[in-house]
Amino acid sequence: MQKNEIFRLTADNLGADMEGVCRLDGMPVFVPGLLPGEETCVRIVKAEKRYAFGRMEQPPAVPSPQRRDPGCPVYPRCGGCTCRHMSYEAALAAKQRQVQDCFERIGGIRTDVLPVLGMEHPFAYRNKTSLPCGGTAEAPVLGFYAPRTHTVIPAADCPNAMPPAGEIAACFLDWMRRHRIEPYREETHQGLIRHLVIRVNREGQAMVTVAANGSRLPHAEELAGDLAPLGVVSLWLNENRDRTNVILSRNFHIIYGRNTLPDTLCGLRFELSPASFFQVNPVQTEKLYAAALDFAGLGKEETVCDVYCGAGTITLAAASRCASAVGIEIVPAAVENARRNAERNGITNAVFHAGPAEELLPRMVKEGMRCDAVLVDPPRKGLEPDVIRAVAGAGPSRVVYVSCNPATLARDAALFRSAGYETEKVQPVDMFCWTSGIETVCLLSKRRSSRDEP
Repeated sequence: MQKNEIFRLTADNLGADMEGVCRLDGMPVFVPGLLPGEETCVRIVKAEKRYAFGRMEQPPAVPSPQRRDPGCPVYPRCGGCTCRHMSYEAALAAKQRQVQDCFERIGGIRTDVLPVLGMEHPFAYRNKTSLPCGGTAEAPVLGFYAPRTHTVIPAADCPNAMPPAGEIAACFLDWMRRHRIEPYREETHQGLIRHLVIRVNREGQAMVTVAANGSRLPHAEELAGDLAPLGVVSLWLNENRDRTNVILSRNFHIIYGRNTLPDTLCGLRFELSPASFFQVNPVQTEKLYAAALDFAGLGKEETVCDVYCGAGTITLAAASRCASAVGIEIVPAAVENARRNAERNGITNAVFHAGPAEELLPRMVKEGMRCDAVLVDPPRKGLEPDVIRAVAGAGPSRVVYVSCNPATLARDAALFRSAGYETEKVQPVDMFCWTSGIETVCLLSKRRSSRDEP
Protein backbone atom coordinates (compact mmCIF):
# COMPACT_ATOMS: atom_id res chain seq x y z
CA MET A 1 0.00 0.00 0.00
CA GLN A 2 1.43 3.37 -1.04
CA LYS A 3 0.38 7.02 -1.01
CA ASN A 4 -2.10 7.98 -3.77
CA GLU A 5 -3.12 4.38 -4.49
CA ILE A 6 -6.90 3.98 -4.77
CA PHE A 7 -8.83 1.02 -3.36
CA ARG A 8 -12.50 0.19 -3.04
CA LEU A 9 -13.08 -0.21 0.70
CA THR A 10 -15.93 -0.75 3.16
CA ALA A 11 -15.95 0.64 6.71
CA ASP A 12 -16.80 -1.88 9.42
CA ASN A 13 -16.68 0.42 12.47
CA LEU A 14 -15.69 3.88 13.71
CA GLY A 15 -12.38 5.05 15.19
CA ALA A 16 -11.74 7.34 18.15
CA ASP A 17 -12.13 10.45 15.95
CA MET A 18 -15.35 9.16 14.35
CA GLU A 19 -13.56 8.20 11.15
CA GLY A 20 -14.57 5.05 9.26
CA VAL A 21 -12.24 2.11 9.87
CA CYS A 22 -11.69 -0.13 6.83
CA ARG A 23 -9.47 -3.19 6.44
CA LEU A 24 -7.05 -3.78 3.58
CA ASP A 25 -5.10 -7.03 3.85
CA GLY A 26 -5.68 -6.88 7.58
CA MET A 27 -4.34 -3.33 7.95
CA PRO A 28 -6.70 -0.63 9.29
CA VAL A 29 -7.32 2.31 6.98
CA PHE A 30 -8.90 5.36 8.66
CA VAL A 31 -11.26 7.29 6.38
CA PRO A 32 -12.94 10.48 7.72
CA GLY A 33 -16.60 10.80 6.78
CA LEU A 34 -17.19 7.12 5.96
CA LEU A 35 -19.80 5.31 8.05
CA PRO A 36 -19.95 1.59 8.95
CA GLY A 37 -21.41 -0.44 6.09
CA GLU A 38 -20.62 2.20 3.46
CA GLU A 39 -18.39 1.34 0.48
CA THR A 40 -16.50 3.78 -1.74
CA CYS A 41 -13.22 4.43 -3.54
CA VAL A 42 -10.53 5.56 -1.09
CA ARG A 43 -7.27 7.29 -1.96
CA ILE A 44 -4.41 6.58 0.44
CA VAL A 45 -3.05 9.90 1.74
CA LYS A 46 -0.62 8.50 4.31
CA ALA A 47 0.70 4.96 4.76
CA GLU A 48 2.49 3.76 7.89
CA LYS A 49 3.75 0.27 8.71
CA ARG A 50 0.69 -0.78 10.69
CA TYR A 51 -2.07 1.58 9.54
CA ALA A 52 -2.98 4.12 6.88
CA PHE A 53 -5.15 7.17 6.35
CA GLY A 54 -7.41 7.56 3.36
CA ARG A 55 -9.74 10.06 1.70
CA MET A 56 -13.07 9.36 0.04
CA GLU A 57 -12.85 9.96 -3.70
CA GLN A 58 -16.63 9.94 -4.12
CA PRO A 59 -19.75 9.63 -1.97
CA PRO A 60 -20.66 6.09 -0.84
CA ALA A 61 -22.57 4.09 -3.44
CA VAL A 62 -25.27 3.25 -0.89
CA PRO A 63 -25.47 5.75 2.00
CA SER A 64 -25.89 4.40 5.51
CA PRO A 65 -29.32 4.90 7.15
CA GLN A 66 -27.37 6.80 9.83
CA ARG A 67 -26.08 9.41 7.36
CA ARG A 68 -27.61 12.90 7.71
CA ASP A 69 -27.25 16.39 6.30
CA PRO A 70 -24.52 18.05 8.40
CA GLY A 71 -26.51 21.27 8.71
CA CYS A 72 -23.35 23.37 8.42
CA PRO A 73 -21.97 24.86 5.18
CA VAL A 74 -18.30 24.56 6.21
CA TYR A 75 -18.37 21.03 7.66
CA PRO A 76 -15.94 19.24 7.69
CA ARG A 77 -13.47 21.85 6.37
CA CYS A 78 -13.35 23.91 9.58
CA GLY A 79 -12.29 20.90 11.68
CA GLY A 80 -14.40 21.84 14.68
CA CYS A 81 -16.79 18.89 14.38
CA THR A 82 -16.14 15.29 13.35
CA CYS A 83 -19.56 13.62 13.20
CA ARG A 84 -22.18 16.02 11.86
CA HIS A 85 -22.61 13.63 8.92
CA MET A 86 -24.19 10.94 11.12
CA SER A 87 -27.33 10.83 13.25
CA TYR A 88 -27.00 12.01 16.82
CA GLU A 89 -28.03 8.56 18.06
CA ALA A 90 -25.24 6.94 16.04
CA ALA A 91 -22.71 9.40 17.47
CA LEU A 92 -23.80 8.63 21.04
CA ALA A 93 -23.59 4.88 20.42
CA ALA A 94 -20.08 5.28 18.97
CA LYS A 95 -18.96 7.23 22.03
CA GLN A 96 -20.34 4.55 24.35
CA ARG A 97 -18.40 1.89 22.41
CA GLN A 98 -15.25 4.02 22.60
CA VAL A 99 -15.43 4.23 26.41
CA GLN A 100 -16.20 0.51 26.67
CA ASP A 101 -13.25 -0.31 24.41
CA CYS A 102 -10.85 1.84 26.45
CA PHE A 103 -11.78 0.11 29.71
CA GLU A 104 -11.38 -3.34 28.19
CA ARG A 105 -8.33 -2.75 25.99
CA ILE A 106 -6.32 -0.24 28.07
CA GLY A 107 -7.52 -0.88 31.61
CA GLY A 108 -8.16 -4.61 31.31
CA ILE A 109 -11.48 -3.96 33.09
CA ARG A 110 -14.73 -5.60 32.06
CA THR A 111 -17.59 -3.32 33.03
CA ASP A 112 -20.95 -2.37 31.54
CA VAL A 113 -20.65 1.24 30.37
CA LEU A 114 -24.01 2.98 30.68
CA PRO A 115 -25.63 4.62 27.63
CA VAL A 116 -24.31 8.13 26.98
CA LEU A 117 -26.37 10.96 28.47
CA GLY A 118 -27.10 12.97 25.36
CA MET A 119 -28.52 16.44 24.88
CA GLU A 120 -32.21 16.85 24.10
CA HIS A 121 -31.45 19.64 21.61
CA PRO A 122 -27.76 19.26 20.65
CA PHE A 123 -27.46 22.64 18.96
CA ALA A 124 -26.33 26.15 19.98
CA TYR A 125 -24.82 24.74 23.16
CA ARG A 126 -21.38 26.39 23.44
CA ASN A 127 -21.26 29.39 25.79
CA LYS A 128 -17.75 30.31 24.65
CA THR A 129 -16.50 30.64 21.07
CA SER A 130 -12.95 31.59 20.07
CA LEU A 131 -12.69 32.71 16.45
CA PRO A 132 -9.31 33.36 14.77
CA CYS A 133 -9.24 36.28 12.36
CA GLY A 134 -7.94 36.11 8.80
CA GLY A 135 -8.44 37.62 5.38
CA THR A 136 -7.66 41.26 4.65
CA ALA A 137 -8.74 44.68 5.92
CA GLU A 138 -11.14 44.91 2.96
CA ALA A 139 -12.47 41.37 3.43
CA PRO A 140 -11.78 40.10 6.97
CA VAL A 141 -13.01 36.67 8.05
CA LEU A 142 -13.67 34.97 11.38
CA GLY A 143 -13.84 31.21 11.65
CA PHE A 144 -11.74 28.20 12.59
CA TYR A 145 -8.40 26.84 11.50
CA ALA A 146 -8.64 24.03 8.98
CA PRO A 147 -7.20 20.79 10.43
CA ARG A 148 -3.39 20.78 10.62
CA THR A 149 -3.14 24.25 9.02
CA HIS A 150 -3.30 27.92 9.98
CA THR A 151 -5.78 28.68 7.21
CA VAL A 152 -8.92 30.32 8.61
CA ILE A 153 -12.11 28.76 7.26
CA PRO A 154 -14.88 31.42 7.45
CA ALA A 155 -17.42 30.22 10.02
CA ALA A 156 -18.49 33.26 11.99
CA ASP A 157 -21.99 31.84 12.54
CA CYS A 158 -21.17 28.43 14.08
CA PRO A 159 -24.29 26.29 14.69
CA ASN A 160 -22.74 25.05 17.96
CA ALA A 161 -22.46 28.55 19.45
CA MET A 162 -25.09 30.01 21.76
CA PRO A 163 -26.81 33.08 20.34
CA PRO A 164 -26.16 35.94 19.94
CA ALA A 165 -22.56 34.84 19.15
CA GLY A 166 -23.24 34.76 15.39
CA GLU A 167 -24.71 38.28 15.37
CA ILE A 168 -21.81 39.57 17.46
CA ALA A 169 -19.26 38.09 15.05
CA ALA A 170 -21.06 39.59 12.03
CA CYS A 171 -21.18 43.00 13.73
CA PHE A 172 -17.47 42.82 14.54
CA LEU A 173 -16.59 41.96 10.92
CA ASP A 174 -18.67 44.89 9.71
CA TRP A 175 -16.75 47.18 12.11
CA MET A 176 -13.42 45.86 10.79
CA ARG A 177 -14.48 46.44 7.16
CA ARG A 178 -15.74 49.97 7.79
CA HIS A 179 -12.53 51.05 9.48
CA ARG A 180 -10.19 48.84 7.44
CA ILE A 181 -8.77 47.13 10.52
CA GLU A 182 -5.98 44.72 9.57
CA PRO A 183 -6.22 41.05 10.58
CA TYR A 184 -3.08 39.61 12.16
CA ARG A 185 -0.71 37.66 9.86
CA GLU A 186 1.40 35.04 11.59
CA GLU A 187 4.07 34.80 8.93
CA THR A 188 5.00 38.51 9.20
CA HIS A 189 3.80 39.25 12.76
CA GLN A 190 1.93 42.23 11.27
CA GLY A 191 -1.70 43.27 11.55
CA LEU A 192 -3.86 43.83 14.62
CA ILE A 193 -6.82 41.46 15.19
CA ARG A 194 -5.83 37.93 16.20
CA HIS A 195 -8.95 36.39 17.77
CA LEU A 196 -12.47 37.29 18.77
CA VAL A 197 -13.58 35.48 21.94
CA ILE A 198 -17.31 35.56 22.73
CA ARG A 199 -18.70 34.30 26.03
CA VAL A 200 -22.51 34.16 26.41
CA ASN A 201 -24.53 33.51 29.59
CA ARG A 202 -27.90 31.84 29.93
CA GLU A 203 -29.67 35.19 29.90
CA GLY A 204 -28.24 36.07 26.48
CA GLN A 205 -25.73 38.60 27.81
CA ALA A 206 -22.23 38.49 26.34
CA MET A 207 -18.64 39.30 27.18
CA VAL A 208 -16.42 40.00 24.16
CA THR A 209 -12.63 39.87 24.25
CA VAL A 210 -10.58 41.08 21.28
CA ALA A 211 -7.12 39.48 21.20
CA ALA A 212 -4.90 41.98 19.41
CA ASN A 213 -1.29 42.48 18.40
CA GLY A 214 -1.27 45.91 20.04
CA SER A 215 -2.08 47.91 23.16
CA ARG A 216 -5.07 49.84 21.81
CA LEU A 217 -8.09 49.27 19.63
CA PRO A 218 -8.90 52.01 17.10
CA HIS A 219 -12.52 53.16 17.00
CA ALA A 220 -13.15 51.22 20.22
CA GLU A 221 -16.02 53.48 21.33
CA GLU A 222 -17.82 52.92 18.05
CA LEU A 223 -17.33 49.14 18.38
CA ALA A 224 -18.79 49.23 21.90
CA GLY A 225 -21.77 51.20 20.61
CA ASP A 226 -22.35 48.67 17.82
CA LEU A 227 -22.16 45.67 20.17
CA ALA A 228 -24.22 46.97 23.10
CA PRO A 229 -27.64 46.48 21.38
CA LEU A 230 -26.72 42.80 20.85
CA GLY A 231 -26.49 42.15 24.58
CA VAL A 232 -22.75 42.75 25.00
CA VAL A 233 -22.30 43.97 28.57
CA SER A 234 -18.51 43.69 28.69
CA LEU A 235 -15.85 44.46 26.07
CA TRP A 236 -12.16 43.73 26.66
CA LEU A 237 -8.88 44.10 24.79
CA ASN A 238 -6.32 41.35 25.30
CA GLU A 239 -2.86 42.56 24.32
CA ASN A 240 -1.02 39.58 22.83
CA ARG A 241 2.18 40.56 21.00
CA ASP A 242 3.87 37.17 21.36
CA ARG A 243 4.74 34.94 18.41
CA THR A 244 2.63 32.10 19.75
CA ASN A 245 -0.52 30.14 19.04
CA VAL A 246 -1.82 30.84 22.58
CA ILE A 247 -5.06 32.78 22.12
CA LEU A 248 -4.98 35.04 25.18
CA SER A 249 -2.10 36.59 27.09
CA ARG A 250 -2.30 37.82 30.69
CA ASN A 251 -2.66 41.46 29.59
CA PHE A 252 -6.34 42.46 29.73
CA HIS A 253 -7.71 46.01 29.38
CA ILE A 254 -11.38 46.83 29.92
CA ILE A 255 -12.89 48.93 27.12
CA TYR A 256 -16.55 49.01 28.03
CA GLY A 257 -19.03 47.73 30.61
CA ARG A 258 -18.72 45.21 33.44
CA ASN A 259 -15.54 43.57 34.69
CA THR A 260 -17.29 40.18 34.94
CA LEU A 261 -20.12 38.28 33.29
CA PRO A 262 -22.69 36.69 35.64
CA ASP A 263 -23.85 33.14 34.97
CA THR A 264 -25.57 30.26 36.76
CA LEU A 265 -24.76 26.57 37.06
CA CYS A 266 -26.38 23.94 39.30
CA GLY A 267 -28.43 26.69 40.97
CA LEU A 268 -25.27 28.61 41.93
CA ARG A 269 -24.25 32.10 40.81
CA PHE A 270 -20.82 32.77 39.30
CA GLU A 271 -19.00 35.87 38.06
CA LEU A 272 -16.71 35.16 35.10
CA SER A 273 -13.69 37.20 34.09
CA PRO A 274 -12.23 37.00 30.56
CA ALA A 275 -9.65 34.47 31.79
CA SER A 276 -12.04 32.34 33.88
CA PHE A 277 -12.47 28.66 33.11
CA PHE A 278 -16.12 27.61 32.85
CA GLN A 279 -17.56 24.48 31.28
CA VAL A 280 -18.67 25.31 27.72
CA ASN A 281 -21.96 23.36 27.74
CA PRO A 282 -24.00 24.38 30.81
CA VAL A 283 -26.94 22.03 30.11
CA GLN A 284 -24.72 18.95 29.91
CA THR A 285 -22.43 20.13 32.71
CA GLU A 286 -25.39 19.99 35.07
CA LYS A 287 -26.02 16.39 33.97
CA LEU A 288 -22.32 15.59 34.43
CA TYR A 289 -22.19 17.03 37.94
CA ALA A 290 -25.51 15.43 38.89
CA ALA A 291 -24.11 12.03 37.87
CA ALA A 292 -20.89 12.66 39.81
CA LEU A 293 -22.73 13.67 42.97
CA ASP A 294 -25.16 10.76 42.61
CA PHE A 295 -22.20 8.37 42.37
CA ALA A 296 -20.57 10.03 45.39
CA GLY A 297 -23.66 9.29 47.50
CA LEU A 298 -22.72 11.89 50.10
CA GLY A 299 -24.25 11.78 53.57
CA LYS A 300 -25.01 14.78 55.79
CA GLU A 301 -22.22 13.81 58.22
CA GLU A 302 -19.57 13.16 55.57
CA THR A 303 -16.62 15.07 54.17
CA VAL A 304 -15.80 15.16 50.46
CA CYS A 305 -12.46 16.24 49.00
CA ASP A 306 -12.46 17.67 45.47
CA VAL A 307 -9.04 17.36 43.82
CA TYR A 308 -8.40 19.61 40.78
CA CYS A 309 -11.32 21.74 41.98
CA GLY A 310 -10.58 24.72 39.71
CA ALA A 311 -12.94 27.58 40.56
CA GLY A 312 -14.88 25.28 42.86
CA THR A 313 -17.95 24.59 40.72
CA ILE A 314 -18.49 20.97 41.69
CA THR A 315 -17.11 21.50 45.22
CA LEU A 316 -19.79 24.08 45.90
CA ALA A 317 -22.50 21.88 44.34
CA ALA A 318 -21.40 19.05 46.65
CA ALA A 319 -21.34 21.24 49.77
CA SER A 320 -25.14 21.23 50.14
CA ARG A 321 -25.14 17.43 50.38
CA CYS A 322 -22.53 16.88 53.08
CA ALA A 323 -21.04 18.24 56.30
CA SER A 324 -17.98 19.76 54.65
CA ALA A 325 -16.38 20.04 51.22
CA VAL A 326 -12.65 20.56 50.72
CA GLY A 327 -11.22 21.76 47.40
CA ILE A 328 -7.60 21.34 46.32
CA GLU A 329 -6.20 23.18 43.31
CA ILE A 330 -2.62 23.93 42.28
CA VAL A 331 -3.45 27.29 40.63
CA PRO A 332 -3.67 30.01 43.32
CA ALA A 333 -5.82 32.34 41.19
CA ALA A 334 -8.42 29.60 40.72
CA VAL A 335 -8.50 29.00 44.49
CA GLU A 336 -9.14 32.68 45.12
CA ASN A 337 -11.92 32.54 42.54
CA ALA A 338 -13.39 29.47 44.29
CA ARG A 339 -13.37 31.25 47.66
CA ARG A 340 -15.17 34.25 46.16
CA ASN A 341 -17.72 31.94 44.56
CA ALA A 342 -18.39 30.29 47.95
CA GLU A 343 -18.89 33.70 49.55
CA ARG A 344 -21.07 34.87 46.68
CA ASN A 345 -23.40 31.90 47.17
CA GLY A 346 -23.42 32.03 50.99
CA ILE A 347 -21.72 28.63 51.31
CA THR A 348 -19.82 28.34 54.59
CA ASN A 349 -18.96 24.61 54.72
CA ALA A 350 -16.53 24.64 51.78
CA VAL A 351 -12.82 25.42 52.17
CA PHE A 352 -10.17 25.64 49.46
CA HIS A 353 -6.42 25.02 49.54
CA ALA A 354 -3.78 25.95 46.96
CA GLY A 355 -1.04 23.43 46.24
CA PRO A 356 -0.28 20.01 44.75
CA ALA A 357 -2.75 17.31 45.79
CA GLU A 358 -0.03 14.71 46.32
CA GLU A 359 1.38 16.91 49.09
CA LEU A 360 -1.71 18.55 50.58
CA LEU A 361 -4.00 15.52 50.76
CA PRO A 362 -1.69 13.29 52.91
CA ARG A 363 -0.89 16.25 55.16
CA MET A 364 -4.55 17.11 55.76
CA VAL A 365 -5.44 13.49 56.51
CA LYS A 366 -2.50 13.25 58.92
CA GLU A 367 -3.77 16.41 60.63
CA GLY A 368 -7.13 14.73 61.21
CA MET A 369 -9.27 15.43 58.16
CA ARG A 370 -11.84 12.71 57.57
CA CYS A 371 -12.12 11.80 53.90
CA ASP A 372 -15.29 9.83 53.10
CA ALA A 373 -15.31 10.47 49.33
CA VAL A 374 -12.89 11.99 46.83
CA LEU A 375 -13.78 13.70 43.55
CA VAL A 376 -11.10 14.05 40.88
CA ASP A 377 -11.42 15.94 37.60
CA PRO A 378 -7.92 16.03 36.06
CA PRO A 379 -6.77 17.35 32.67
CA ARG A 380 -6.58 15.06 29.62
CA LYS A 381 -3.29 13.50 30.69
CA GLY A 382 -5.03 11.99 33.72
CA LEU A 383 -3.65 11.51 37.21
CA GLU A 384 -0.02 11.25 38.20
CA PRO A 385 0.77 8.02 40.13
CA ASP A 386 1.65 10.14 43.18
CA VAL A 387 -1.87 11.59 43.19
CA ILE A 388 -3.45 8.14 42.93
CA ARG A 389 -1.34 6.96 45.87
CA ALA A 390 -2.32 10.04 47.86
CA VAL A 391 -6.04 9.55 47.15
CA ALA A 392 -5.90 5.85 48.05
CA GLY A 393 -3.85 6.68 51.16
CA ALA A 394 -6.60 9.03 52.36
CA GLY A 395 -8.82 5.95 52.61
CA PRO A 396 -12.13 7.18 51.10
CA SER A 397 -14.78 4.52 50.66
CA ARG A 398 -15.43 5.80 47.12
CA VAL A 399 -13.64 7.81 44.49
CA VAL A 400 -15.57 9.60 41.73
CA TYR A 401 -13.40 10.24 38.69
CA VAL A 402 -14.58 12.79 36.10
CA SER A 403 -12.60 12.53 32.89
CA CYS A 404 -12.43 14.14 29.44
CA ASN A 405 -10.21 11.33 28.12
CA PRO A 406 -11.48 7.72 28.33
CA ALA A 407 -8.01 6.35 27.55
CA THR A 408 -6.31 7.91 30.58
CA LEU A 409 -9.40 7.21 32.71
CA ALA A 410 -9.15 3.49 31.90
CA ARG A 411 -5.42 3.50 32.60
CA ASP A 412 -5.95 5.18 35.97
CA ALA A 413 -8.88 2.90 36.87
CA ALA A 414 -6.46 -0.02 36.54
CA LEU A 415 -4.01 1.75 38.87
CA PHE A 416 -6.78 2.37 41.39
CA ARG A 417 -7.69 -1.33 41.18
CA SER A 418 -4.12 -2.16 42.21
CA ALA A 419 -4.60 0.25 45.13
CA GLY A 420 -7.77 -1.52 46.29
CA TYR A 421 -10.56 0.24 44.36
CA GLU A 422 -12.91 -1.52 41.93
CA THR A 423 -14.76 0.10 39.01
CA GLU A 424 -18.46 0.09 39.94
CA LYS A 425 -20.20 2.38 37.43
CA VAL A 426 -19.22 4.22 34.26
CA GLN A 427 -21.46 7.00 32.90
CA PRO A 428 -20.46 8.90 29.74
CA VAL A 429 -21.96 12.36 29.13
CA ASP A 430 -22.02 14.09 25.74
CA MET A 431 -20.59 17.51 26.56
CA PHE A 432 -19.21 18.33 23.10
CA CYS A 433 -21.98 17.42 20.67
CA TRP A 434 -20.96 16.57 17.08
CA THR A 435 -17.31 16.12 18.06
CA SER A 436 -15.40 13.01 19.12
CA GLY A 437 -15.00 14.39 22.66
CA ILE A 438 -16.68 12.59 25.55
CA GLU A 439 -16.82 13.24 29.31
CA THR A 440 -17.11 10.24 31.62
CA VAL A 441 -17.97 9.79 35.30
CA CYS A 442 -16.56 6.66 36.94
CA LEU A 443 -17.32 5.36 40.45
CA LEU A 444 -14.47 3.47 42.11
CA SER A 445 -15.39 1.75 45.38
CA LYS A 446 -12.95 0.59 48.03
CA ARG A 447 -12.64 -3.18 47.97
CA ARG A 448 -13.79 -4.88 51.18
CA SER A 449 -11.10 -7.02 52.77
CA SER A 450 -11.90 -10.29 54.53
CA ARG A 451 -11.51 -8.42 57.83
CA ASP A 452 -14.38 -6.12 56.81
CA GLU A 453 -16.81 -8.97 56.24
CA PRO A 454 -19.47 -9.40 58.95
